[in-house]
Order: sequence, then C-alpha cells, then structure tokens
Amino acid sequence: MFLAVVLVISAATAGYVIAWIGRKLKHRPEPSRSALAKWTRRDVLGLAGGGLACIAWGGFYEPYRLEVTRTRIVSPKLRGADRPVRIVQISDLHCDPTLRNEPKLPGLIAPLKPDIIVYTGDSINSIEGLPNFRNCLAEIAQIAPVYATRGNWDVSFGPRINYFGQPNVTELDGSNQLIEAAGTRLWVAGIKVLDAPSRYWDNDLSSEERLDNALAGIPEEDFKVFLYHYPDEVNSLADRGVDLHCAGHTHGGQVAMPFYGALVTVSKFGKKYEAGLYSISRKQPQPDMHLYVNRGIGMEGYAPRVRFWCRPEISLIELAPPGSPATDKHG
Repeated sequence: MFLAVVLVISAATAGYVIAWIGRKLKHRPEPSRSALAKWTRRDVLGLAGGGLACIAWGGFYEPYRLEVTRTRIVSPKLRGADRPVRIVQISDLHCDPTLRNEPKLPGLIAPLKPDIIVYTGDSINSIEGLPNFRNCLAEIAQIAPVYATRGNWDVSFGPRINYFGQPNVTELDGSNQLIEAAGTRLWVAGIKVLDAPSRYWDNDLSSEERLDNALAGIPEEDFKVFLYHYPDEVNSLADRGVDLHCAGHTHGGQVAMPFYGALVTVSKFGKKYEAGLYSISRKQPQPDMHLYVNRGIGMEGYAPRVRFWCRPEISLIELAPPGSPATDKHG
C-alpha cells in the first residue's frame, strides 16, 4: 500500500512537471482549472516536495544520527552484584568501502563504561568493506572484551573470512564464556546463524544440537546471555533457560513509519519482534526471558542506503540484582 501511494504520487508529479515544461516550451498559457483540480495539484506537489525532503533526510542525515538507548533488566540470578553489569550491544555494521559511522563508535561506547561488548553479526556488505570493519572492531575491543557471532551476511562470504581474529575479541559459535564482573557471574554463549549454507560450513549437527552445545556446562542458577543474529529462535532459547537473548537482523525495519513502525523486518515473526526489549513468558518458577533486538548501525547491502524514523543504535543493557539503585557509580 505504501509503495503504491508513493508510485501514484510520483507519477502524478511527473505528469504535472512534464505538462508544465511542455507549456513553457510552446509558450502556452496556463489552462483554467476547477477549484478541485487546483487543490489536487497543490496537494500532489506538496506531497512530492515532502517526499523529496524525507528522501534527503533518510539518505544524508538520519543514517548518521547514532542513538544510545538504555535498558535495565532485574534478575535474582545476579546475586552478589554490587552494581549493575553493563553490556553494550552493537549489531549489523554492514560496512562498505566508504566509512560512515565506524569512526564514531569508539567515542560513543567508551563513556558507557561497559563490562563487556557484544556484537550480533552482519559485518560487511562487500569484501572491500572488511578493513573498515576490522579497524573499527579493533578500537572497540580496547574499551572492553568483545564477544561476537556471525550473521547471515557474514556466513554468505564463507568461513575463511577473518572478521574477529584480533586481541580481546572472542567469536562464539557453539561455545560459551564465563564473565565475572561487579561481584557476580554470568555466561555469554552464541552461535552463527542456523541457516548457514552447508557448502560453506562442515557441520552435521542439527539446530537443536547446536543450541544445546552452546549452552552446555552452564549452571542452571547462573544468568545466561545468548547471542544469535536472528530473533527467530526466541522460543527455543526461552525453553533452554536463557535469560537475555541479544539479536539484530531486523534493522528496526531500517525504514519505519510513525505510529506503525517497521515496514519490513525479514523475520519469521514479522513485526512481533522488530526492535527493542521484549519479555518472553515462561512457566513458573522460571522468570521471563528478555529479548533485545538492536536496530543496527549500518544499512542492508541490497537495499538503498537510507534510514527513516529508525536511527542507528548502540544499546546499553544494565543487568541488575533486585533492589539495585537506579544508577550506579559508573553511570
């Protein structure tokens, strides 16, 4: 419907402009029009002008307006914590040969004083963008340890691409790491996307086995963070006792509309988990699982390089024990 309206307005505008140019070239006077025709013409031209302004905004301004969002999750599993554990999530850099937001990221992340940084995949749009991604990641990794997993764009280039092989960066694919911070402990686990083409990856395990392996050995009573590019495995992860699932992929739609949100998410859940924080109910006595879908930093490689009503996002997620004050000395 949206595209149909855009096409109709564009066609009508083109018709008015062509007719106006034709009259000027042939020195013809303006034809007489009814009041309705005059208002229709003004409305169409006004909408077209507004559309051009939106295109300029979405192409040249909003993609560079990085936003830091702040989310707080309280869990009794974070026993003993003397302050909230601070996790910064970034996702979907989609680096191109031309730099965009990459130089800004370290300067925006460092003041947040994260205990760890998690990256949920889709690093480049082309091989030529790989140096920009790796340089950016190297600077970010000097701020705090980075835990990363591959998205669908990453696996599409094959397993030989070295995205994460640098100091203080750990790639998670069927593995987990113990994190000790703020007087408590938690675990970070992750896998690359489950639909990785078999021609690229030597992996005979089923999806269920890969999820189980990634969480193997983690005590049930400990807080578990899981990195997976899509939000599509949210129910499987909730069933496995994950407490926080960090995802990306949707870009928040990349183009969204006021009061409606994302136009496209490329998720099997559609708009259900398009961006932000969600609570996934579980059977008692298990507490709800939380899902955070990051809007990403970059822009989809096959789509026009635009963002509208959907700013690129750096997510600060604070994990706090019950009774923790609203702010802490790091805030």
